[in-house]
Amino acid sequence: MNRIAYLVSDYFAPSHTFVRREIAALRKLEIEIIPFTVQSAAGGGEDVQSLLGRPLLDYFSALLRAFFKYPLRLGSSWLLSLRHRQPGARGLLWSQFHFVEAICLARLLSAENCTRLHNHFANSGATVGMIAADFNKIPWSVTLHGISETDFPAGMLLPEKLERADFVACASYFMRAQAMRLVPTSHWPKMHIIRCGVDLSSLPPAKTTHLHSDKSDSVKLLCVGRLSPEKGYFGLLDTLARLAAEGLDFSLTIVGDGPSADEIHAKVAALALSDRVRFTGALPEAETLTEISHCDIFLLPSLMEGLPVVLIEALAMQKAAIASRVAGIPELIEDGRSGLLFTPSDWADLERQLRHLFSDESLCETLGEQGNAIVKSEFDIMIPAQILARLFKAS
Repeated sequence: MNRIAYLVSDYFAPSHTFVRREIAALRKLEIEIIPFTVQSAAGGGEDVQSLLGRPLLDYFSALLRAFFKYPLRLGSSWLLSLRHRQPGARGLLWSQFHFVEAICLARLLSAENCTRLHNHFANSGATVGMIAADFNKIPWSVTLHGISETDFPAGMLLPEKLERADFVACASYFMRAQAMRLVPTSHWPKMHIIRCGVDLSSLPPAKTTHLHSDKSDSVKLLCVGRLSPEKGYFGLLDTLARLAAEGLDFSLTIVGDGPSADEIHAKVAALALSDRVRFTGALPEAETLTEISHCDIFLLPSLMEGLPVVLIEALAMQKAAIASRVAGIPELIEDGRSGLLFTPSDWADLERQLRHLFSDESLCETLGEQGNAIVKSEFDIMIPAQILARLFKAS
């Protein structure tokens, strides 16, 4: 029987909930999954082995075992690590860290009798996974999610990963197109559209949207995402400041944390929006879903994305959504039917779409219903899990 290893950079990160959900769905299909994480798994609540934070003896013993038992393999994988790295002295140093992690992972894979390794995200964790699979001579595959995997520095190493992968799961057609342009056409057939699904049965019931109820005229807006420049918060806040100046009544909740937190807080204060904007910081999955269930309009003003799982969850809970027309988002939202789209960085266009929803409560309900129907037809977690299960069984 196949025993499939999964490797994620941080298995227990709130942003990687969809990976844990995917594994649970595969296990329902009787696919045996053994998860691993690069970062420490302490306190995660599930028995997941980590690569970092182990006793030094573990790394030395893995290297010694490989040297004496498989010297030619070890040399081949070491040469792969030297070649598959960023340029410069720093890249060389990190490549050797990745090599040691990979040989340690290879030993763990052997101990668990794993017959295949799958990575989510084509990042440094995928480099470790690729080298470990090369050493163990087992198939290796990877899931692509967003532009961060094609941008520098990960993008520089992506072509070789795509060529060495047994198959490539692409969360969107947009990402499959980005992958296709990097490799010879002979590799195109192994690229499959496999969505990041949601477990519809686990979502909290959505609160009915009433934009202009007798109880409150305040429209509840929600953003969920990392507090970083590419998420578009600064343009969104400028847009909301213009609407506030006209007396429109709304509140905004922002769920997330990140490197731009201080700047975004300062921007809110400078625009006199402090009484309208609430920051929750990063929240666990259940609390994030609760925030989505209570909002009226879900906003995603990003300048770059893949196909965000949180947007899929919002549509699943029948929320009217406004999102930027970027990357894979138009594959989920058909403008005017299952949500509203605006041209990325065109804040006047975002303002127009917000005004559209503010003035038409029936449109909110229609968008929510159609968005939910699309999620059910294509993004239910068992649909992508069945595709993955077939690919895993084929090897």
